[in-house]
Amino acid sequence: MKNKKMSKLKAAITAVEGYVPDYILTNDELSQMVDTSDEWIMTRIGIKERHILKGEKGPSDMAEIVVKRILEKKNISPDEIELVICCTVTPDMVFPATANVIAHKCGIKHGFGFDINAGCSGFINGLTTATKYIESGFVKKAIVIGAEKMSAIVNYQDRSTCPIFGDGAAAVLLEATEGEYGIIDEVLYADGEGVKHLHQVAGGSVKPASHETVDAREHFIYQEGQAVFKWAVVKMAEATEEILRRNNMTSQEINYLLPHQANMRIISATGKRLELDNEKVLVNIEKYGNTTSATIPMLMFENQHKFKKGDNLILTAFGAGFTWGAVLVKWAI
Repeated sequence: MKNKKMSKLKAAITAVEGYVPDYILTNDELSQMVDTSDEWIMTRIGIKERHILKGEKGPSDMAEIVVKRILEKKNISPDEIELVICCTVTPDMVFPATANVIAHKCGIKHGFGFDINAGCSGFINGLTTATKYIESGFVKKAIVIGAEKMSAIVNYQDRSTCPIFGDGAAAVLLEATEGEYGIIDEVLYADGEGVKHLHQVAGGSVKPASHETVDAREHFIYQEGQAVFKWAVVKMAEATEEILRRNNMTSQEINYLLPHQANMRIISATGKRLELDNEKVLVNIEKYGNTTSATIPMLMFENQHKFKKGDNLILTAFGAGFTWGAVLVKWAI
């Protein structure tokens, strides 16, 4: 008897959820804290407000909410989840991984998990990693989370960075499928040349916390905005163009582009370079700001009602490292 030919396994997104904290920090409130204005922020960045997680809470508290919602929505037992990946630059603690904290809070006891720190490209790196575990047959169900408490590392005396960032979490459920829908292709890159332009000076093992580092305010985001802007505009578009070429597609075959929400000017420039109509380029930066690893899954969560089964989605991001890339998704829901 001939062996039946095995279909190639794919990883399909079968659920997505998002959450932001209740407290809203408006541009008007920010302008009372630092020398800025609503007009300046909207013109330069395109952000009206951002959500802030107050008190002694971390990304795991927000992630717990979205993961439990996914399990409830899909009527899935926590025991069925074999892999949890948390993409974050603001973990609850330096160690252990926030993914393990989330799994514990959600009753996930029969899988494994770890964190991915790839800056604002974290989610597409996490999605790709989980996809490879599924395509190999190693796991059948995985949850990939982007969760950030950026307010913990924002210097609210720095007018150039404090208007940009917000807090939030979003997650997707990935399931193995032999169908035509799911994660189709990925391109990922990194270049350490970017370290000097975007980093947190202290808090790691090279420069541990001390009175001196705290007094010097070195536990906050350091960003050279112009350098980041120039790289991001080019690299996000290049990654998207590469993934189109690899799959013999034109930009007109993209149903929706889900770009990282860093800056409205970067988003607009990326869409323009790809010659996409505005309605195909999804945006929510005005309401949430830059939630780093959470921007793309939050965008997916908010716009899922627009997607039709079989739609071509491209997720693209650029972040600290520098890291960048793109993922082609054929929507499965």
